[in-house]
Amino acid sequence: MTILFDRLRWEEKQLYNAARRLGVSVKLVDCKSLLFDCQDTRELLESVEGVVLQRCVSYFRGLYWTAVLESLGVKVVNRFQTSLICGNKLLTTLKLTTHNIPTPRTFATFDVGRAMEAMEKLGYLAVMKPVVGSWGRLVTPIRDRYMAESFLELFNQIEDPVNKVFYIQEMVQRPPRDIRSVVVGDRVVACVYRHAAPNEWRTNVARGGTTSPCKVTPNLRRVLIDTAKAVGGGVLGIDVMEHNGKFLVHEVNSTVEFRGAQESTKGDIATAIIKYVAEQDE
Repeated sequence: MTILFDRLRWEEKQLYNAARRLGVSVKLVDCKSLLFDCQDTRELLESVEGVVLQRCVSYFRGLYWTAVLESLGVKVVNRFQTSLICGNKLLTTLKLTTHNIPTPRTFATFDVGRAMEAMEKLGYLAVMKPVVGSWGRLVTPIRDRYMAESFLELFNQIEDPVNKVFYIQEMVQRPPRDIRSVVVGDRVVACVYRHAAPNEWRTNVARGGTTSPCKVTPNLRRVLIDTAKAVGGGVLGIDVMEHNGKFLVHEVNSTVEFRGAQESTKGDIATAIIKYVAEQDE
């Protein structure tokens, strides 16, 4: 087994240690050191062993190395198609809606005027999000028309084609928390509430959020497993909001960080992931 990374975080160390405890042969490979020679692929293939667990922080690094390795017949967790979908919020939304999985009302456009129209339809509050990004960066609550005009103008000036996609969602009236689950294959191996830090509305642990245990009800389990299947399965972090007695899926992570979830979970998340990945190599 190979753990492919670009930054050795707490999670990657836990995964490596879990593999060693289980007696699984494991190799750590920094993807920044790799070279792909399309005419002679021997060096790259010799750099990895067995199935590859892709754990890159950078969405594009992980995505492209997954594409390269899969083209050479190497099995990667998660697969390219799953990583592609989960790393892009609009593509995730398309999968959720086509599989009838509840998600916040969402608009997408490339046009500033139509983006303003979407926010008027949502009636303020609305939430603008970059379609690619993590840790809640640039996720912005829009409270009135003047704020909408300012942020749309700002996003329109960013010289990055990804930020030319205006992705706008309703501000869901939820409790001051959301739910982070870790789904491995067809199992929910961890489920916790994430609570926002003081003076912060985003619940990301990377932004100071805290966690507490969350009971997995049959309804919640069904939503989580259906979501995992919709995006192609594998090792996933699925984020859910509670609203009017329903669960709304608002994000799916293909390279899930689980340190916060582990603090409020009795089971060993890293061990569950390694066991699943090892099974894919059989």
